[in-house]
Amino acid sequence: MNYKADSPLEYIAQLPPERQEVISLLRNTILKNIPKGFEEQISYGMLGYVVPHSVYPDGYHCDPKLPLPFINLASQKNFIALYHSGIYANPELHDWFVTQYPKHCKRKLDMGKSCIRFKSMTDIPYELIASLCQKMTVTDWIQLYEKNTRPKSK
Repeated sequence: MNYKADSPLEYIAQLPPERQEVISLLRNTILKNIPKGFEEQISYGMLGYVVPHSVYPDGYHCDPKLPLPFINLASQKNFIALYHSGIYANPELHDWFVTQYPKHCKRKLDMGKSCIRFKSMTDIPYELIASLCQKMTVTDWIQLYEKNTRPKSK
């Protein structure tokens, strides 16, 4: 779904009430657990948690005017999506998450490369999301991002 918002609260206010509650809980989980240095903003029309230009002036390689994205949270038509770039870039983190998920959630994991889809609003593993947020610092993310995007030397 496409929402026009200038702030996270504006984004949430546009959602149906049942989605407002879940997105707010996920947002609070992220804010309480994401390491210092990441900044919340609207990013790609979603709630975004980014490395600001004040910390990483190079920005996102696809569009350096944008800060380096890390986590995004969105209300899509049929699910809530949590996009975590670290899961995509770090196989060990991905494997940890996939292994832990069934311990926290009754439903089968529905996941793309970086997207975790929650189709049921009543079975979201908030504790696992909290742990996931704590797994990577801003410095860790910048180093991993640069390792994966910089040209390899011969």
